[in-house]
Amino acid sequence: MNDRINPQAALDDLLSRWHHWGASRPVTKGWAPKALVCGDYRTSRQYDDTNGALDDDLDSSTMRVVDFQVSEMADPWRSALYAMARSLSCGYSVWSSPRVPPAQRAEIEAAARVKITARLIAAGVL
Repeated sequence: MNDRINPQAALDDLLSRWHHWGASRPVTKGWAPKALVCGDYRTSRQYDDTNGALDDDLDSSTMRVVDFQVSEMADPWRSALYAMARSLSCGYSVWSSPRVPPAQRAEIEAAARVKITARLIAAGVL
């Protein structure tokens, strides 16, 4: 059995989860952290661990790092990553960016993957 992680699959998973996080749609199931009756009351994280609060905080901090690293990239690589993340989140390769020339799309996407992988490894995310 191969214990090595496929970096391309890890990047695809990370980009897909980042798109869901940026779109403010929760990926995990669980109870809402706010009570409807009590308004702004929020359960303490120490008592909400079984509901996944600590995992959500870790995932949110990871997604903030990914968001920062992608937003710091220059176009057309940033635009290519946005389109790739959106396609990965829906499971179909149907989204593209008008800022990425169609004739060079494959080359730009490959370069964007290399650039973001290096940035995320340096940031400690991958």
